[in-house]
Amino acid sequence: MAVIAQKCPHIDVHIVDINEARIAAWNSENLDELPVFEPGLAGVVAEARGRNLRFSTNVDAGIREADIIFISVNTPTKTYGVGAGKAADLKFVELCARRIAEQAEGETIIVEKSTLPVRTAESIKSILDHASSDKATFQVLSNPEFLAEGTAIEDLYEPDRVLVGGEMTVGGKAAIQKLVEIYANWVPRERIITTNLWSSELSKLTANAFLAQRISSINSISALCEATGADVDEVGHAIGLDSRIGPKFLKSSVGFGGSCFQKDILNLVYLSQHFGLPEVAEYWEQVVKMNEYQKGRFTKRIVKALYNTVSGKRIAVFGFAFKKDTNDTRESAAIRVCRDLLEEQALLNVYDPKVPESLVHAEISGNSGEKHPGVTVSDDAYAAAEGAHAIAILTEWDEFKALDWNRIYDAMLKPASVFDGRNLLDHEALREIGFEVYATGKG
Repeated sequence: MAVIAQKCPHIDVHIVDINEARIAAWNSENLDELPVFEPGLAGVVAEARGRNLRFSTNVDAGIREADIIFISVNTPTKTYGVGAGKAADLKFVELCARRIAEQAEGETIIVEKSTLPVRTAESIKSILDHASSDKATFQVLSNPEFLAEGTAIEDLYEPDRVLVGGEMTVGGKAAIQKLVEIYANWVPRERIITTNLWSSELSKLTANAFLAQRISSINSISALCEATGADVDEVGHAIGLDSRIGPKFLKSSVGFGGSCFQKDILNLVYLSQHFGLPEVAEYWEQVVKMNEYQKGRFTKRIVKALYNTVSGKRIAVFGFAFKKDTNDTRESAAIRVCRDLLEEQALLNVYDPKVPESLVHAEISGNSGEKHPGVTVSDDAYAAAEGAHAIAILTEWDEFKALDWNRIYDAMLKPASVFDGRNLLDHEALREIGFEVYATGKG
C-alpha cells in the first residue's frame, strides 16, 4: 500500500487496523520504529505519509470512504477443528467481510490480498450479499502478492507480473480494469495479467508450493552429498545451468521458513484432500516433510560432531529471522533447531541483528513470552560466541561474512566448531584459522 501511495500520488491510501499500538508505530516520527523491517520501506513511507498515505484505527470511516478495499489480514493455519494443521483459518477474513458489509457505501471493490484457499472469494461475496444493506454493491477481486521479504520494495517496483482475478461478468470485468489501471501507473501493461477468480487464488498457492518444492528437492540431495562426498553447491550450479531448470532456489540450507511456504503448501494439501485427490495431497505434503527432516538432520549433525552430546555445552546461534534483511521469524528454521538443541540440554546464546530479544524468547517458548533458562540473547555476534563450543549459522546475514573470525576463534572453547546451515562463509579460511567446519551438503 505504501508503494501504491508513492507511485500514485493522486490516489488516497488509507490503512486501517484495530491494533492501536501498531498504527502508532506506523505513524511514529522515528522510522526505525516501523513494525516491519524491510529494506527501502522507511523511505517509501516517509515520502508518502502525510501526503496521500494515512494510518488510522478508524476502521469504519476507512470502509465508508473507500472505493476499493484491500483485505490484508492474517490467514494462519488452523489449530483446531476440521482441517487443523493444514487448512487456512479464515475467521479474520470473515470478520473483515462482515465489517465491510455493515459500513460500506456505494459501489465498492473488495480485493483479496491475503493468501487464501481457492473459492474463498465466493464465501466473501456471499457474506457481503447477505449481510449488506441496499446502500452498497460489491465486486470481489483476487490480487495475490508475489513478494519476497528482503526484496519486497524492489519486487513491487519491478514485478515479474501483477495478477488480477475477477468474475467474467460485466461488473467483474469493469472492477478488474479499475485495479489494472492503478498498477499501470508504473507497471508495464504486458506484466499485468488477468484471470478468473479461481485461477488467481490457486496461482498464489501454486507459486509458493513450486518454490518450496525446489528448496526441498536440493535439500534432499544435500543429505546424499554429505553421505557420498559430493558438494551440493557444485551440484546445484551444474544443474542450474540447464535452461529448463535455471539457477534460482537451488541453494541448500537448514530449511525454508517464513509466513507463506509451509502454510500455503499445507493449504494445498487440505484442498486436495477436500476435493478427493489423495495422491496430489500426498505429493505436496512430502515437501513439508522433507523440510522438517532437514531441520532435524542439522541438529543431529551438531550433536554427533560434538561427541554425541551437547548437554551443558554452549552453542552460539547466529541468526534467528527466517532469512536475511527481515525481522520476520515466522516458521524460521532457527526455532526448530533451537528447541531441538534445548531438548538435548544445550545452552544457547542467540544473536540476530534485527530480531528483538523478546521475540526470540516468545518463539522458542511457544509465544508464552517466558524466558527459557537455557537461552541468552546477545547484542552482537562476538558476545554470543564468547566461551562457546560451537556456532550454528541459521540466517544468511551478510554481516556474518565480515566478522573477525580470528577474534571469535580466540574467544571460543577448543575444538571450536562452525555449523554453517546456509553455506554462507569461506570454509577453507575458517579451517586455516583452526575451526572444525561442517557445512550443509558438503562431506
